[in-house]
Amino acid sequence: MKTLTTTEDLQSFCEAAAQHPYVTVDTEFLRERTYYSKLCLIQLAFSGDGENDAVLVDPLAEGISLEPLYELFRNENVVKVFHAARQDLEIFWVDANVFPKPLFDTQVAAMVCGFGEQAGYETLVRKIVKQGLDKTSRFTDWSRRPLSEAQKTYALADVTHLRKIYEFLAAELDKSGRAHWVTEELQVLTDPATYDIRPEDAWKRVKTRTNSGKFLAVVRELAAFRESYAQTNNVPRNRVFKDDALVELASTKPRNPGELGGSRLLLREARKGAIAEGILEAVSKGVACPAEKQPKADRSKEKLQVNPALADLLRVLLKAKTEAEGVAAKLIAPSADLDAIAAGLRDVPALSGWRREVFGADALRLCEGKIGLAAKGQDVKVVEL
Repeated sequence: MKTLTTTEDLQSFCEAAAQHPYVTVDTEFLRERTYYSKLCLIQLAFSGDGENDAVLVDPLAEGISLEPLYELFRNENVVKVFHAARQDLEIFWVDANVFPKPLFDTQVAAMVCGFGEQAGYETLVRKIVKQGLDKTSRFTDWSRRPLSEAQKTYALADVTHLRKIYEFLAAELDKSGRAHWVTEELQVLTDPATYDIRPEDAWKRVKTRTNSGKFLAVVRELAAFRESYAQTNNVPRNRVFKDDALVELASTKPRNPGELGGSRLLLREARKGAIAEGILEAVSKGVACPAEKQPKADRSKEKLQVNPALADLLRVLLKAKTEAEGVAAKLIAPSADLDAIAAGLRDVPALSGWRREVFGADALRLCEGKIGLAAKGQDVKVVEL
């Protein structure tokens, strides 16, 4: 197998790939010790089974530029095929502000084609390619060089089998007329907002048990400081301080280093230096926040008046529809969305786009009393009222 370590070799491969209808792509990266993923290896393959049809690209090689690959990503005549693409796309967006277009994600396509929820790559290889995978190199340090032959073989299999998986799923989508379902699902993956983590919004991910605006103002400032510090220093946010420590600090509101030192949950490294200064400044800023600028927690769904009988009927309808269509139920509507519909909300993903075709339209008719459900043998049928 060939490992590309120069820009010239990568350029040659990408020019050859541009002559094919699709190219399969995967990456290996590390993120345990950094905020942003460290790209360690790229795997590429185009249609065929020749010795040079699949390669490894070493992004850590001295002097190599990935611009030929990004140029291929911009070539809309070549479909870029990934499996569970989100983390891969984040790497390329952060590194070069580029998204592969057009994009095909075999995990999403598999859910649409009846392979269940969150179908894993190994499952698709077994069911479609009829082969097994050697996963012994799955948990490995991809930043270390040289890579072993076992590592290379493992990595390359992630794109060589992907060719048959893509061809099979693409054919199934063409046959069923559901290709636009996948296209609609992938729009969020190529939206820059998906990867735009704004420090001022980081507090919304912190779980708290209070609606107090004063408390949430301190949470917001602490979360914003932590996110900014983690991004600037490229360290995981939990290495700065964890959520439980953040909530503790928002409760105790330390005003000086002495009070900060009394924290039970704060890491030792965070009790001094730039992190300690940032914490005290954030707490001070949060405490001083005027009432009209204090954040408010989104508790709207907690107050929904859900009709439990209607929610149960919607679950039965969803099960009947997904079994008939061969689509993963959670791809259409998670349980919380069904409760929202039963409570009268209509700004729900299940009621728009392709989901409306499959489930949403009849869900609304069920809510309006225009249809009922009846059991017929092992099946549930929609009955006009």
